[in-house]
Amino acid sequence: MEKMEKMATTFPPVRDPRSGFNPFSGTFHSLKPPLILPPPNATISAASYILFLRRNSHFPDSSTAVIDSTSGHRLSYQELIHRAENLAANLATVLKLSKSHTALVLSPNILQVPILCFALLSLGVVISPANPLSTRLELTRLFHLSKPAIVFAVTSIAEKTREFHVRTVLLDSPEFDSLTRTKIQPLSPIPSTTPVTQSDVAAILYSSGTTGKVKGVMLTHRNLTAIAAGYDTVRTKRAEPAVFLYTVPYFHVYGFTFSLGAMVLSETVVIMERFSLRGMLSAAERFRATHITVVPVLVVALTKDRVTDEYELTSLEGIVCGGAPLRKEIHEAFKTKFPKVHIMQGYGLTECAVTRTVPEEANQVGTAGRLKPDIEAKIVNPQTGKLMLPGQKGELWIKGPYVMKGYVDEPEATSATLVNGWLRTGDLCYFDNDGFLYVVDRLKELIKYKGYQVAPAELEELLLSHPDITDAAVIPYPDDEAGEVPMAFVVRQPQSSLGAAEVVDFVAKQVTPYKKIRRVAFVDSIPKNASGKILRKDLCKIALSKL
Repeated sequence: MEKMEKMATTFPPVRDPRSGFNPFSGTFHSLKPPLILPPPNATISAASYILFLRRNSHFPDSSTAVIDSTSGHRLSYQELIHRAENLAANLATVLKLSKSHTALVLSPNILQVPILCFALLSLGVVISPANPLSTRLELTRLFHLSKPAIVFAVTSIAEKTREFHVRTVLLDSPEFDSLTRTKIQPLSPIPSTTPVTQSDVAAILYSSGTTGKVKGVMLTHRNLTAIAAGYDTVRTKRAEPAVFLYTVPYFHVYGFTFSLGAMVLSETVVIMERFSLRGMLSAAERFRATHITVVPVLVVALTKDRVTDEYELTSLEGIVCGGAPLRKEIHEAFKTKFPKVHIMQGYGLTECAVTRTVPEEANQVGTAGRLKPDIEAKIVNPQTGKLMLPGQKGELWIKGPYVMKGYVDEPEATSATLVNGWLRTGDLCYFDNDGFLYVVDRLKELIKYKGYQVAPAELEELLLSHPDITDAAVIPYPDDEAGEVPMAFVVRQPQSSLGAAEVVDFVAKQVTPYKKIRRVAFVDSIPKNASGKILRKDLCKIALSKL
């Protein structure tokens, strides 16, 4: 008996080779090769490790790094890195910045941002990028969280930061440009700097705030190193660098982490200071984009009749979609219109990167992909805490080197989200028998109709498939009998006479009775955050105050 017990404790864990599921621990494991990372406390910054990984690129540093879609101005990787090194030296000697400081960055997507970000990371200065359109109230919250020693902003918004009495450097000024071009010799010797370690905080990014007040998410150099190393594992041989058109901002985790991957893989990034659908399509044609980063609503827009007719998009190889689940119907409509273009989906939070599909998995409809290297996951029943099997839904918990350090100055929120090293995502998900993750919806956003759970995202994607609807959002509306009923906010196509009864009937014909839309309101636009996520809390306030 003792011998059998000893064998049971020493026998290696059994993992399903298809799904990565271990039935003994109830945990899903990544099926991908492990990352090659420096020791957890090594004295190496994320910036240094990215430069190390660039040695694996077979494209020269003379290849184009960034292109401004409006002016057409471009920077090579050689110039970008050289300017970042100059800037880092000048920030340390002239502005006296060190790894004890935090820099708040308020800027749209302009060429100066990637130079600044790389310089700050190499110094160990905590970079805290935020939405430049933030209101005074929002800025007050950001300053409270990050406590910046310096602000980098553009001229058009600098006025908003003056009342906070923090030194502001204008990114679009001749002074900043000179800091990137020439190293300024200090008048006195500079004391030796404390080396940057993997465990140091590298960035404070801001959670979307869709279900509560904005939180400051602390990501370490270890987190960013793991993200960069993950991109290195999917490096493919190409005749020319991939050309990525970014519709997402650098200040969001989506654009921020993609910019790290671009440097690792020597991709060319086309940036848009201001987004418009026509501007995106024009830039994709002009710069021969091979890939576009999008959110689901843009995929829907691209499938509409005649939207892309006047643009030549033959260079397009794939789109990378994130921010929300992409429904099967939308996926199939896009593939019908663009049969040669891959749809690559990913799933992550500001707090952690989790999954990504690669081109060979792109035909897997509806999935967010398989677990990234070194990630463990489990699906937990939110009511009972029981660990679920493949195919069963529950809250996704994850563990790995990508998981955040915690929230700034919020120990209670941190301990509620991080449990024994596991990050509770708050998302209702399941894994299939091949290890692919499917995201159903936010647990907090599920509509409880007479005991049934209704996912708003499912109804939204269905609404967006209607030819007369350009955008839509679904929220829970209080109801004495049912508890909550699904209510739709709908943006109609111009000149459309679509009525509420038609909307209700359109959805009712395609869903089970408890999922039916019970209320409809027509609006001019749907409130969203910078990454395209619907601000349901704002719509709930509108519904309760005006209806």
